[in-house]
Amino acid sequence: MTAVAARRPSINPSRSGVFRSLRVRNYRLYASGQLVSLTGSWMQRVAQDWLVLELTNSGTALGVVTALQFGPSLLLGPWAGVIADRGDKRKILLATQAGLALPALALGMLDLGGVVRYWHVLVLATVLGVVSAVDTPVRQAFVVEVVGKQDLTNAVGLNSTIFNAARSIGPAVAGVMITAVGTGWAFLANAISSVAVLAGLWLMRTSELYPSPPLRRAPGQLRDGFRYVRRRTDLVLTMALVFVIGTFGLNFQITTALVAKQVFHRGASGYGLLATSLAVGACLGAVIATRRQRRPTQLFLVGTAIVFSVLEIGAGVMPGYALTALVLVPTGLAMLILTTAAKASVQLGVDPRMHGRVMALYLMCFMGGIPLGAPIIGWLAGSAGPRWGLVGGGLICLLVTVALAAVIGRRRGLTPAYLATRATAAARG
Repeated sequence: MTAVAARRPSINPSRSGVFRSLRVRNYRLYASGQLVSLTGSWMQRVAQDWLVLELTNSGTALGVVTALQFGPSLLLGPWAGVIADRGDKRKILLATQAGLALPALALGMLDLGGVVRYWHVLVLATVLGVVSAVDTPVRQAFVVEVVGKQDLTNAVGLNSTIFNAARSIGPAVAGVMITAVGTGWAFLANAISSVAVLAGLWLMRTSELYPSPPLRRAPGQLRDGFRYVRRRTDLVLTMALVFVIGTFGLNFQITTALVAKQVFHRGASGYGLLATSLAVGACLGAVIATRRQRRPTQLFLVGTAIVFSVLEIGAGVMPGYALTALVLVPTGLAMLILTTAAKASVQLGVDPRMHGRVMALYLMCFMGGIPLGAPIIGWLAGSAGPRWGLVGGGLICLLVTVALAAVIGRRRGLTPAYLATRATAAARG
């Protein structure tokens, strides 16, 4: 046994429980820092969306900002995966997390100075997107090094719980803060919140990490990642599903802002409440996801995607503000169960040596579609009405998911005739 392995905390194979990953000291540091930092990030998202609407009152303009913020993931994601497999993930995260604070600080100073313009938001959103494109796949790949593969599914679920707890707290706090003192202080609060995650990373005991073997620099490593995924039909179908859902179904930062402002004539606090309703449901879904111990099946993924799509359409057609907020709760629950299951399916199904590159491709599909879908959904909401941002996105997700379900069913021999025969046999006892 190596000295490093000897210093790691012992693992009880029988341990279980919703919060079992929190028994790992390094993960407690990581999780607490993430909770504070992500709360600040969600405050910035709400403040940025509201600032753009105040400057332009345009759904298309809001869609363009979103596209620029998430566009770099589409272009840089695969290279970030190679960086994650080659380098020390903890050191990379120390650099990227510090880099994420700078655009927030700059936007806050411009806003408080009363000189902020729309083009400032465009530039700083792009800078934020470039840093995030590197940070996100490295952060996702780092989780398994913090807790080990045995507790990975639990840690993924807890990460989602933390993300959505922040998603619940951040918009609500931002709504109150924007109403009381303006958007600028929300941006500064996000910049300050980065200190928490940096402190957590710095205080980790590196001897208790579970690092993957570093990838030696060699030509063709990026192509190897693409080839690996192409040969795995299960990964291709999962990534195709999350691409569609991420592109057309998860543009709530646009759709709920427009519905709150233009349909129900609510202020920033009204928008924050809709975002919080979605996040409350997502928090419940994340807690449910922590109990999963096996790799989710493809049929489970498409079934959950269908439920999510129907609920999103339902949220779009609700006649009142309170009903819209109410339906967003189960919508958030289905959304989180789906996205957590998809992520766990990918993370548990790949060779550890390919983890960074495969997760980067997964995130490229999941987040890289947002720059394509955000302007489309923003234009649709602006042309046909704000409700159509939710209804149209849900319809597209539903149709494509049903098509993917048919492909999976055909590959497994689950034809309509076969299913009818099974149903008849079950009815006869």
